[in-house]
Amino acid sequence: MTAKRDAKREDLRGRLIEAAQARIQASGLAGLRARDITADAGCALGALYTAFADLDELILHVNSITLARLGEALQQEATGAAEPRSRLKALAKAYLGFARDNRMAWKALFEHRMAPGVAVPEWHLAEHAVLIQHLVEPLAQLLPALDTPDLLARARTLFSAVHGIVAISLEDRFIGLAPTDLESELLGFVDTLVSGLKTERE
Repeated sequence: MTAKRDAKREDLRGRLIEAAQARIQASGLAGLRARDITADAGCALGALYTAFADLDELILHVNSITLARLGEALQQEATGAAEPRSRLKALAKAYLGFARDNRMAWKALFEHRMAPGVAVPEWHLAEHAVLIQHLVEPLAQLLPALDTPDLLARARTLFSAVHGIVAISLEDRFIGLAPTDLESELLGFVDTLVSGLKTERE
């Protein structure tokens, strides 16, 4: 009996995640409502709160899937490039490609906020490591003298810079880059940064 009940709950969770994922991919987090998600999933509004603590927890699970997909995209690019400069440029290109192809889901990773006073669960914070973990190895090759905390700080700085260029440009900010220039300028920035790091090492 317990196994059957657990299976039904997992099926419900799966349908709700799929419904929320589709809504976010279509129109982002703006206007996302529990009522619409449960209607899409074919269940009562109250069913959401038997499967998840609240709408925020459901969004976290959707973002978890997005992070996993992003991680796969980055891993695929990183595997094909051994030299640090080539790897960092490939990672930047893959990040831009993922953001372009999955605009709303990608934005949801950074736009979602928990309710005031509610912390993001540790399991989800750990999943965000995918955003910098692929940067650490090539940076370690470029800056072998750095200890782990400094290396992680440098990786976070590089990610923030790449993300900022991508985000400002894809959001059509007036200071952003034109779509035709974005990829080449992003890769040029990474190229310049690597040259600077090599100078710093020498």
